[in-house]
Amino acid sequence: MAELQMNAKSSKRSSSSKRSNNGFTRKCASLVKEQRARIYILRRCATMLLCWYIQGDDN
Repeated sequence: MAELQMNAKSSKRSSSSKRSNNGFTRKCASLVKEQRARIYILRRCATMLLCWYIQGDDN
């Protein structure tokens, strides 16, 4: 009976650690997605500004 209780406790610990790892993974994925979006916007803005600057030199 004691062995059964110890196994139940250890399985609860492993499932809770999996949840915390899953939460950590989700947070990391969310941060990566946000940073990729910011880099995309910055790249688009820089491209637009560069195109406007190049077109301004033609006049």
